[in-house]
Amino acid sequence: MLPCHLIEIITPKKFKLNGLWFGPKKSKRVIIFIHGLSSSAFSHSRADKWADSKTAVITFSNRGHDKVTEIYPVKRGKKGSGGLLAGTAHEIFTDCVDDIQGAINFVRKTGIKDTYLAGHSTGCQKSVYYASKKATDIKGLILLAPMSDYAGILKMESPARLARATKLARTLVKKGKRHELLPREIWPNILDAQRFLSLYTPDSKEEIFSYIQPKKNPKAFTSVRLPMLVVLAQKDEHGNLSAEKIELWFRKHNKSRSLETTIVPDALHSFTGLEKKVSIIVRRWLAHQ
Repeated sequence: MLPCHLIEIITPKKFKLNGLWFGPKKSKRVIIFIHGLSSSAFSHSRADKWADSKTAVITFSNRGHDKVTEIYPVKRGKKGSGGLLAGTAHEIFTDCVDDIQGAINFVRKTGIKDTYLAGHSTGCQKSVYYASKKATDIKGLILLAPMSDYAGILKMESPARLARATKLARTLVKKGKRHELLPREIWPNILDAQRFLSLYTPDSKEEIFSYIQPKKNPKAFTSVRLPMLVVLAQKDEHGNLSAEKIELWFRKHNKSRSLETTIVPDALHSFTGLEKKVSIIVRRWLAHQ
């Protein structure tokens, strides 16, 4: 059993995030794992299986953890308040840069230079968005089940319900109520207005993997030149295109120095039961970096 240590990450904007460090404190490389919607450092994590004598893995609860939560600054007011609304329902997507930079800064203090980002689900969008802004801080990207949330919602919800919710969310944002939750009769999931628009509209910054919009230029993705591993689930329940067609989209728009793509047979979005196979794919890729 590999050692595990509790860590506290301080972001550049001085918010505290909790996480775990798997593997040796002094290693050749560190993989920073970015979880997806409503997850945390402790849930749906298969990244700890990647740690070995040369590789350490950080999992941490970014500000999108769970449904609704608060994150707190390092220095709180005298009354103990000052929390920032967060969780899947309230997080602002672009704040992922602050979260990830905090984790990278934590690794830097250990003296380890080789840092990789690994995202699962919406954590893939966050990883690519960060890399499009600060590529020099990392050596490569690992994307597990990189699905478009916009594409997924088109598969699962009726156009009429989506249109009603979009209209209301836009109205709330215009009125300065961007963090007001959408009524449950309008939208069944707990999301505020700005978060709904970020996840489920075709032109948002979060819509990075635009494989259902053939004419769209995916600027954030094509700006990344880092080596990249894309691991797709063959039976991903959030994909409204086949894994093979999504793989072709990644190959068509790839501008990185090197891209490896693979489809895990019979896998669902979370890769449950196939964690060992995924870890073999990741370790093999890392060995060639």
